[in-house]
Parts: sequence; C-alpha cells; structure tokens
Amino acid sequence: MKKVHKPTNNLWLAEELWDLGAIEFGSFTLGRTAVDSPIYINLRKLISRPTALARCAEIIRAELEALVSMRNPQVQPFTLVVGVPFGGLHVATAFSLLVNTPMIYCHSSAGKKEGEIEGNFVTGQSCLIIDDLITGGGSILETSSSLLKSGLIVRDAVTLVDRQEGGMEALREEGINLVSILTLEQIANHLRYSERITRSQFEEVLVYLSRSRGTT
Repeated sequence: MKKVHKPTNNLWLAEELWDLGAIEFGSFTLGRTAVDSPIYINLRKLISRPTALARCAEIIRAELEALVSMRNPQVQPFTLVVGVPFGGLHVATAFSLLVNTPMIYCHSSAGKKEGEIEGNFVTGQSCLIIDDLITGGGSILETSSSLLKSGLIVRDAVTLVDRQEGGMEALREEGINLVSILTLEQIANHLRYSERITRSQFEEVLVYLSRSRGTT
C-alpha cells in the first residue's frame, strides 16, 4: 500500500511536478553538463496549472523575505525582476505580478540581437534573476553578463530546482548568490519516501549526483 505522506515545506512542488508528468526517468542528456542523467524535470509544464505557478511565486517571495530580514541579509534589495528564457520567463512573470516589480529579459535567439534587453530599465538598477531550473549555471551567467554590460547590477538569482551539478558554485565564483526552492536530491528523497519511484530509480539518482559532484 502506498504511504500517505503530506508534503511539508517546499515539497508540495515535487508533488505538483509528479502529478503534471513533469518528472521522467530514463537516460537524458541535458546540455553540456547533464549527460546520461537518469531523471528529467520539465518545469515548463507548470504553465498548465496556474495555481501551482502562482504558489511558486508566493514561496519565492516568502523565501526572499526571510533571507532579507536576517540580521546579516542573505539577499540584496532589487528593483527589477529578470526572467531567463524560456522556462524562467513564466516563473519570473508570476513573481513580478505578485510583488508588483517591473520585469525585463534578455534575448537569446533569433529575431533580436542576442543579449538585447526587452523592457525598460535605468543604468544602476539592481536585478533579481529568476530561472526555473539550474544545472551548470550557464543560462543564468549568460543573462548576468548581458545585464552587467548594460550597466545593471546582479547580486542574487532564484531557481525552483537546483540539479546540484555545479551551478551554485559557478554562480558563486562570479559573485552571484543562488537561492533554490528545491534540490534534485530532495525531490528524489520525497518521491522514494512516498513510494512514487522504486528503490532502483532512487539509487540511480544518488549515484548520478555523486558522480556529478566527483565523490565516486
């Protein structure tokens, strides 16, 4: 019998993604960093469930407010929200609407000059970059580079899921603090505990993460 397990904290997001069919198991190559990954998470499916997308914005706000209110604030004030195409645009738009903060984004493909910024801004404004998922950090770093070239300030970034494959460390090297709502390991743990995946699938994820971290 499947265990009845009510998600706590941010694990509701793992439940939503599972119900949306956004979590798949197999063998996936996801860009330069994630090669032969046993798990694929497609957060863009959140657009099919507006209540979940809105809740993502709410939890990001709560996380940021908590970090800002600390004696030694872990997140800096910002006046612009920046979405990373394409997955991050949906999350950033929901958050921008919730906190009533203007949003911009950088073009990354044909149609406009790569790196060109869409939206209004003033040199010297502080930006909060938002993406749906981070692997090696390349997309956020590319966005940050375009923002810096335009005279904007980048100190913090937020992602819904950190695949724990070096992205946080890569951002830290460039002076960017990363806030993640869930990690890949937390998602795998929850899915195994609630008996949604097999022990074999769970162990494959752990082995993959250990290999990615260079601990095997």
